[in-house]
Amino acid sequence: MGAPTERKASTSTQLSESSRTSKLWANGYVLLLTLGAGIGGLLFGYDTGVISGALLYIRDDFREVNESTFLQETIVSMAIAGAIIGAAVGGWVNDRHGRKIATLAADCVFAMGAVLMAAAPNPYVLILGRLFVGFGVGIASLSAPLYIAEASPAEIRGALVSTNVLFITAGQFLSFLINLGFTEVSGTWRWMLGVAGIPAVVQFIVMLYLPESPRWLFQKEKYEEAVAILEKIYPEDQVSYEVQKLTNSVDKELLSDASIGGIRYLDLMKSKEIRLALWAGVGLQVFQQIVGINTVMYYSPTIVELAGFASNKTALLLSLIVAFVNAMGTIVGIYLIDRTGRRQLVIASLLGVIAALALLSTSFYLTSTDTPLVSVHSTLEEPTFACSAFLNSTIKPSWNCRDCLKAGCDFCAAQGNQVCGFYHT
Repeated sequence: MGAPTERKASTSTQLSESSRTSKLWANGYVLLLTLGAGIGGLLFGYDTGVISGALLYIRDDFREVNESTFLQETIVSMAIAGAIIGAAVGGWVNDRHGRKIATLAADCVFAMGAVLMAAAPNPYVLILGRLFVGFGVGIASLSAPLYIAEASPAEIRGALVSTNVLFITAGQFLSFLINLGFTEVSGTWRWMLGVAGIPAVVQFIVMLYLPESPRWLFQKEKYEEAVAILEKIYPEDQVSYEVQKLTNSVDKELLSDASIGGIRYLDLMKSKEIRLALWAGVGLQVFQQIVGINTVMYYSPTIVELAGFASNKTALLLSLIVAFVNAMGTIVGIYLIDRTGRRQLVIASLLGVIAALALLSTSFYLTSTDTPLVSVHSTLEEPTFACSAFLNSTIKPSWNCRDCLKAGCDFCAAQGNQVCGFYHT
């Protein structure tokens, strides 16, 4: 009799947990908090994706940018430099003034950067605008997931925090769509970059009506405000438990801060648990960057053009596929994260990344070895239309179509795909 009774109890518990989780997902207030803060991820994603398409047209408008890969790289990377500074400052702003104020500040800086970029009379003002935008992204990328985590019920916290990543990938996809939409509009890249200010303004307005993080309010001893927010987040019969749990957590944190003054980071590293947690957390972040996904997103249309698609519009259209798959992967991750667990999801994802990198490496290798050679005789028959870099080269017989693409000449292939070197027309 014992086994059936235990199974019934287990089934009853699972149904109870499922029912409670469903109620939490149906809480519109929690979803509003998540969506409001998640716009910060949209800013991050849009900025990452929009510059890839805008750069194609910036090169057309500014001759010095077209002739200098250093300027191109500076325009792209200045946002990253600003994000590093913003993330460093953002920690202090979040602790001192709260998640809400940090988000509002990020929106203001981001909007200013968007206006600077859209109105830039030269590449150097554009670079300054990119720095401002990056600074705002740095603060937002820290405050958005922090706000969502502290305002989310534990049962669905993993999925809700993951929506910030969904907003990032959705922002990238949206940026490629907008880039594509502005290809036929006068002032193409200015519109692409200027539109980035719209979600910042929207989030600023939304955040004005949203509360501060309940955890931060507890830390500042604003208990009544915090409890009022928790009452909107959790079911009535769970509020007192969550208040007690949050009180214990904050008290423990304050005691830890008070006692850690004489402890050095080296002493903390002597703990095996802390070392493993640090390696896992930091290692995943580092791996995520060094696999090259940021390079793909920042230079996706440029990479497509180097593959032989000389049309800016075609390059943007093909890059849209990359952004779409990226966003779909995030949706799958949100669905699985609270079902399969973090570890299994990470392992499966890493296996997929390894397979994709192997395929990409093979593709680049085949491209470099199988690309057609330039026909010197056929090319020199029309020197007026020939690639200037090819004409000035001292090693013409060894030139291939990739060399023409790298030199910015594009190419036209004759019958049999054996002739290239002309300017694309």
